[in-house]
Amino acid sequence: MSIAQLYCDRADAENGFDELKNQWGCGGYTTRDLARCRISARAVGLIYNWLSWYTRLAFPEMRKEAITSRPLLLSAIDQSTKHAGQTHLYLIPMHAAQKKIERGIENICNGLKTIQQTAERLLGANPWELLVSYIVAQITQKPWVPPGAFPAFVGP
Repeated sequence: MSIAQLYCDRADAENGFDELKNQWGCGGYTTRDLARCRISARAVGLIYNWLSWYTRLAFPEMRKEAITSRPLLLSAIDQSTKHAGQTHLYLIPMHAAQKKIERGIENICNGLKTIQQTAERLLGANPWELLVSYIVAQITQKPWVPPGAFPAFVGP
């Protein structure tokens, strides 16, 4: 491994801490109530993790920081319609990178559809565990085999 690659990996690992401090407001708390500090820090950490996994589902090829991914994924007008017991959500991206957003939303839809179909076939499967393993497979570009699946399982 080259020195340049090691330096990039180190910088990428530090980006998460920098992002939590600067974009998520976790630079420090000013209360002496330790319980309240812990609850706030855990809530921010949990939401940060969820958004990170969601962003990687949309764009598995690279990690995106919140300062660039939030406007990208949140700049759409939506309309929801209900018919025959189903709800459909229509998104109209209002960002200059519309094609990139459409590809990300398509990745999210495909991932969630795959998890839903797989969870229905695997009795007792944890959907969150399936989703995280699916996202990791997308990031590493390896074939996805659901945890707890039979060896002969063929994905959708």
